[in-house]
Amino acid sequence: MKISVIGTGYVGLVSGTCLAEKGNSVTCIDIDQNKINKLKKGVITIYEPGLEPLFKRNTNENRLRFTTDYKQGLAGSGVIFLALPTPPDENGSADLSYVLRAAKDISKYLTEYTVIVNKSTVPVGTSKKIYEQVSKYTSVEFDVVANPEFLREGYAVQDFMKPDRIVIGGCSDRALAIMKELYEPFVRQGNTIIAMDALSAEMTKYAANSFLATKISFMNDIANLCERVGANVDNVRLGIGADERIGKRFLFPGIGYGGSCFPKDVRALIKTAAEYNRPLTILKAVEQINKKQKKILPKKVFKYFNGDIADKKFAIWGLSFKPDTDDMREAPSLDIIKRLVKLDAKIVAYDPEAMDFTRKLLTEEGINIDFAPDQYSALEKADALLIVTDWSEFQNPDFLKIKKLLKKPVIFDGRNLYQLDKMKNENFHYESIGRPVVN
Repeated sequence: MKISVIGTGYVGLVSGTCLAEKGNSVTCIDIDQNKINKLKKGVITIYEPGLEPLFKRNTNENRLRFTTDYKQGLAGSGVIFLALPTPPDENGSADLSYVLRAAKDISKYLTEYTVIVNKSTVPVGTSKKIYEQVSKYTSVEFDVVANPEFLREGYAVQDFMKPDRIVIGGCSDRALAIMKELYEPFVRQGNTIIAMDALSAEMTKYAANSFLATKISFMNDIANLCERVGANVDNVRLGIGADERIGKRFLFPGIGYGGSCFPKDVRALIKTAAEYNRPLTILKAVEQINKKQKKILPKKVFKYFNGDIADKKFAIWGLSFKPDTDDMREAPSLDIIKRLVKLDAKIVAYDPEAMDFTRKLLTEEGINIDFAPDQYSALEKADALLIVTDWSEFQNPDFLKIKKLLKKPVIFDGRNLYQLDKMKNENFHYESIGRPVVN
């Protein structure tokens, strides 16, 4: 099948590459000439484990191509994917300008029946807006299908190639038949293709992400209560996770969620609910808990040092909002760094992938920190270590080396990486989330 993908961001590049891997002819279109030039040269513009070999194989075999030219990129395509950003406005609603502009642009080049697939995360009712926008500029027959993505950063290739479900929203039997044919190679193990109306498909995306964000905020709230009453959240997590109605996933407490999806999707759904006069009070609480949770680690540091952290040096392990990505969007590390720097602390940070993006973001805000070439270099003569992202290389470190490099053996762990008994035996002062302090 000949396919076009509008947008070469995270969703667009992963989707285009994986569709090409199944034998489709895919052209990815983007207005960013610099990005397209890099992709044509074989330079992947995002970090995602497992993407590079698929990208190289399909570009080498000319199944995956890149252009800024809509006419060239859309020629002969029976399916056009929209994979465009929908950043939040100041009021929390999703900005649809990129999506609607692309809808207008592609309408000029439709020559035969085409399925326009919206893979961007959009408010309920956007498929209708896309249909109306395209209809203004063409009389060629087309359908609009809502096809939300459920890709986890760090596992996106795996999630696309072996999805646990595919949601297709659209009213036309013709369009649904084409979409089922396209996705059939991805569900040969029997995973579900769920067909529904477009409104329900759009709501499904927001509901899924908001529910997961709710689980995270719930566990963070419970973790904070555990600290007050003297309970251990690890035991609580195991106790409730064994209930199959609750499940084991997304029950790990930490320092708040971030990334490109949960924060903006929760805000967008809150905004949609307000527009329809059906306020979602649970999600408002979820958002407030998350904002407070990002302050937890600095508060622990501040308390330990009796309110005086001026000129103290802190090593930070991990910057990206989660491991196996370089995504810094709404990463808790940014809040933590800004709070510590505001109190005149000095920061030395290390992250396997996200240091360049972090440097750029902080420089734009006039914030200066140091970056280390490896995790242990960051520790040299630091007053404490803060663990912010649970990269695998941080999970079993050389504790003797850590003690030798730090001024004192003090760790504030925002991801609960280490066992309390282990830290006690290693003679660390160790503070984590929802668990007793090890002195």
